Amino acid sequence: MPQTMKINVTVNGVAYEREVEPRLLLSDFIRHELGLTGTHVGCEHGVCGACTILFDGLAVRSCLMFAVQADGHEIVTVEGLAPDSEHMHPLQEAFWEAHGLQCGFCTPGFLMTLKPFLEQNPDPTEEEIREAISGNLCRCTGYQHIVDAVKLAADKMKEAAS
Repeated sequence: MPQTMKINVTVNGVAYEREVEPRLLLSDFIRHELGLTGTHVGCEHGVCGACTILFDGLAVRSCLMFAVQADGHEIVTVEGLAPDSEHMHPLQEAFWEAHGLQCGFCTPGFLMTLKPFLEQNPDPTEEEIREAISGNLCRCTGYQHIVDAVKLAADKMKEAAS
């Protein structure tokens, strides 16, 4: 019988208490235990960025963490990015408007990487954007549309703040 541990974690503003095996990856906990399948699992080595979430406000790779490490912490997944079910986050709008996604597999990881980036750098240069997304892999877009989407999102976020 595998040993389990009780964890308490807040995900997208909802508190959860679960018994988990210590070896359960955070990405698997989010997807299989909580049913939040927007967090994608690509490489399972932290290289592709598809599993990126916000962990206490920081972009992290959920495939490199165990669920037990999230005990007492706050997580935001792509499902928690939009302010409500009727509106998209400016990043989501910009990716849609600037054709920053094709198949969509990598998109949640890009969005979760870029949210804190744009909060810290509301007027990024193209070089800064390319550096920020350098840890996220996309096999469809060629990145230029993603860069364009980030520029558009920065403008949208500035408009929303004023």
